[in-house]
Parts: sequence; structure tokens; C-alpha cells
Amino acid sequence: MNRQENIDKIKNHTEAFDFAIIGGGATGIGVALEAASRGYSVALFEQSDFTKSTSSKSTKLVHGGVRYMSQGDLALVREACVERGRLVKNAAHIVKNQSFV
Repeated sequence: MNRQENIDKIKNHTEAFDFAIIGGGATGIGVALEAASRGYSVALFEQSDFTKSTSSKSTKLVHGGVRYMSQGDLALVREACVERGRLVKNAAHIVKNQSFV
């Protein structure tokens, strides 16, 4: 389905969507996927193309927050580790370990 077909589909949709998500970056796409996988109807609106801006320019690394240890911010290290664990548990099919030297 191309962009115009998607626009036409939304214009012709007669019932209310369960979710209307503004922004197709990592968070917006994630929320849309989660809602759709639970059976909700979702309309995702993006200014341009999906993941065009901030999300597309990230490193795509899901780190455990170890870099914050040097700043003494152990709460942030813990939060990052917990969030990384959630991603590994809930989205193991798209998260993989990356070795570094």
C-alpha cells in the first residue's frame, strides 16, 4: 500500500479509531505496534516519512546505562538496565547483543 492509499483509507474510515498517534518515530511506532497487536484500531500520523528525523539518527543501541556510572547516577543506570531488560523480554526478535572491543 502506498502513501496515497493510506491517506485515502484514513479519510474513508467511518468509525472512530481507538488510538490516534502523532509522530512515527521510535516511540510512536512502538505504541502503534503494541496497540495494534492487542486488537485496537490505530491511526498513525507522521509529518513526512516514518523515522525520518530523530529516531533515524540514533545509534539504535540499547545500552544498560553503564556510561552513567562515572557520573555517579546509579538510579539512571538501574533505570536503563530495567528498560533494556524489558525490551529484551518483550521484543527479543528485534534486540540482539552487540559485542564491543
